[in-house]
Amino acid sequence: MDALPIPAIPQHVAIVMDGNGRWATARHLPRVAGHNRGVDAVRKTVEAAGKRAVRYLTLFAFSSENWQRPADEVSTLMRLFVAALEREVDALEKNGVRLRVVGDLAAFAPRLRELIGEAERRTAGNDRLHLTVCAAYGGRWDIVQAARALAQRPADEVTEAEFARHLSLAFAPDCDLLIRTGGEQRISNFLLWQAAYAELYFSEALWPDFDALDFDAALAWYATRERRFGRVRARAAA
Repeated sequence: MDALPIPAIPQHVAIVMDGNGRWATARHLPRVAGHNRGVDAVRKTVEAAGKRAVRYLTLFAFSSENWQRPADEVSTLMRLFVAALEREVDALEKNGVRLRVVGDLAAFAPRLRELIGEAERRTAGNDRLHLTVCAAYGGRWDIVQAARALAQRPADEVTEAEFARHLSLAFAPDCDLLIRTGGEQRISNFLLWQAAYAELYFSEALWPDFDALDFDAALAWYATRERRFGRVRARAAA
């Protein structure tokens, strides 16, 4: 695909990475095989986002509801998370990617929390691409934890801007493009506040099959969208 004009590149892309289990089932493999291949798709997507000058990439890795999955699958996902952090942090640091992990991390094992903290510290000075992994995260949880932080403030001080500063992604601009893979057409409690005006792109590709070409297709579709934010067309163009 030809290079997109810079104004057409979304500043913040978020992805619901769906389809690992179905990918494995279709190949008569255990679900863990799909999750393993999904890690490869993450690497390819991070590389593609960096090359396309996307500034913020947010990935939905593990939702608040995923704790309800079978214990062996949750355990496998946690091991993969640890292995990915141990294996990928050098490349992230080298390639100018700043990593953040957001969510209700208290439920994670101490070793995983330690690795997250180490990876965040090592990449804190990077600014080429801001990669956020949402783990043990839910959009409703995010809104509730912000509301709790503001609960003792006078009502007239609680503005939208002040509320947004207490959300877990306060460091990032609102989401411009939200991609969901796997053919499902819902956002599944992801970035409920931040995606209020996001363009929604649904890909039929299962996450392990999602690659740079699929990412480019989503960006090309985004470039055709007219971003009006509630205004009429002429005023939006102005």
